[in-house]
Amino acid sequence: MFHKSNCLIAQSGGPTVAINASLAGIIEEALNSPQIDTIYGALNGILGVLDEKLINLSNTFSKDKEALDLLKNTPSMYLGSCRYKLPEAGDADSDYLEIFKIFQKYNIKYFFYIGGNDSMDTVSKLSKYAKKINFDISIIGIPKTIDNDLRHIDHTPGYGSAAKYISTSILEIAHDAYIYDIQSVIIVEIMGRNAGWLTAASALARNEYNTAPHLIYLPELPFSTEQFITDVQKELSTRKQVIVAVSEGIKDSTGEYISAKSGQVDQFGHVMLSGTGKYLENLVKEKIACKVRSIELNVLQRCATHISSLTDINESCMLGKTSVPLALEGCSGRMVLLRRESNSPYTVSYDSVSIDEIANKEKYVPVDWISESKNDITEEFMEYMRPLIQGEPKQSYKNGLPSYLSVNHLIHDSNQA
Repeated sequence: MFHKSNCLIAQSGGPTVAINASLAGIIEEALNSPQIDTIYGALNGILGVLDEKLINLSNTFSKDKEALDLLKNTPSMYLGSCRYKLPEAGDADSDYLEIFKIFQKYNIKYFFYIGGNDSMDTVSKLSKYAKKINFDISIIGIPKTIDNDLRHIDHTPGYGSAAKYISTSILEIAHDAYIYDIQSVIIVEIMGRNAGWLTAASALARNEYNTAPHLIYLPELPFSTEQFITDVQKELSTRKQVIVAVSEGIKDSTGEYISAKSGQVDQFGHVMLSGTGKYLENLVKEKIACKVRSIELNVLQRCATHISSLTDINESCMLGKTSVPLALEGCSGRMVLLRRESNSPYTVSYDSVSIDEIANKEKYVPVDWISESKNDITEEFMEYMRPLIQGEPKQSYKNGLPSYLSVNHLIHDSNQA
């Protein structure tokens, strides 16, 4: 006879297309477990635990299979998010005392935290504190980040869908550019301050007639503005329209962000990052004097469910499901992951790793996946990325727009009834 306990789930960091699929996977598996009674969700990450902002997910999803299916294809974070770094634990640390007080009050024996690098840091700290005070709880990390910069996992949930959106956008930008019989440069700034995985995905836009993006710059290698101008001029000598994909975090040989070169400072004297794309746009105007514009994809690349990858959604859901039996076995301080077994046919396996192998570490694009010219990627990188954008989830629509699960519980609007 099992003594039932409860589980708690929270989400943290930046949103993605696929993070709710991981949430749905946990909920689905937990609902079927005889060891779990009530499934709680904390609103706004670990801050929701500290503030005791918990909702009963069992009530919401146990009787509504359609709601769970809808959750898998709802963008962003159903439980809300936060960006809060727990301090180092101390004997009298109030954060830890409050968190474990909530765990005890709600009989939480299983805590699942879905997020990126900082979230895995939280998993690490909480699991160590639980062990220190001999508190019986399993704390498991479920990965997500469009940045694809978590170590030991082949690729992170959210990356494939973001890559699909970025490459689709580049292809559509190319179609827009090709209609004009004039010389032009379009610079597309893509997220990635330290790792260029997203920017590299722009190369997936290339097909039998489209060669854009014609130049790709990642933050893994130093960026030279002089070489950039030379590269653009070389491309303009053979084509009229040049499309450039560039990571927001490219730096010069001294490690300074290119976007910090505007020379402007705020009221505190801090250098203002004017935007990498905008800086390069102005540079091309000055040095080449052709038509040029910059486009910043910004948050659009994070939650574009209308162009998501079915592979991404399915894998994200499976990682959520995988975390539940791991917790029920009594494991703690681990992150679930997937490993690629084959490219053709594309197959993966699921496993877990100690959270200390993940937290506060970053995975960068291998330098040998960047071309010798430093302005493109290799075919090996293309082979890595292609399987991740395959398939399209079935999307329902209402009044011409995608139907998503309501997040009314997150909306703070004094005008709402």
